[in-house]
Amino acid sequence: MQSSQDSAMTSSRSKITPERAQEFYDAVLTLLREGGYDALTMEGVAALSRCGKSTLYRQWGTKPQLVACALRGSRAGSLSDIDTGTLAGDLRLVARSLGTGSERDTPLMHAVSHAALQNPELLEALREALITPASAAFDEMIRRAVERGEIVADNPANGFVAAQLIGAMRARPMLEGVYADEDYLLRFLECVVFPVLGLTESP
Repeated sequence: MQSSQDSAMTSSRSKITPERAQEFYDAVLTLLREGGYDALTMEGVAALSRCGKSTLYRQWGTKPQLVACALRGSRAGSLSDIDTGTLAGDLRLVARSLGTGSERDTPLMHAVSHAALQNPELLEALREALITPASAAFDEMIRRAVERGEIVADNPANGFVAAQLIGAMRARPMLEGVYADEDYLLRFLECVVFPVLGLTESP
């Protein structure tokens, strides 16, 4: 699904439909899965999506920008849309969303995050498109929970919720050889995240 930022970007450069943009994103994700970030080229994306390479450069400017937008476009929804009325409910919904797509998304994120450590331009593009918005969404969930009196504002653990969930997703394939699915992430919340936040609500 194409975001409003993507829509603004496309309208300012050339007119392509959201459906066509998603075709480009699908091509990027296919090539990432097949060969990783370093092997992906704008030429390859153009060939797979049946367009001229100039279209990609005109639309997204650089390979890092295209990859970051493709990863964002692969997500079913935005964390900023989540607001169930409780922090426990918000985090369970996050866990379900992450767990549902873990088998599809985790290998991609492993490959791209490794490449980003060697490529400052890619890291900056990922921060802008994915990391900063996700971090802001978690901060907003915590802020609402503090205002509702669910958690205390000075709990040092408040700032580590995103790192805990993302860490669990990345670690389980290495430790157990399986992806962090919905059930695993929900149990992780109940056993690790909720206690350290001081949440006592039962599922």
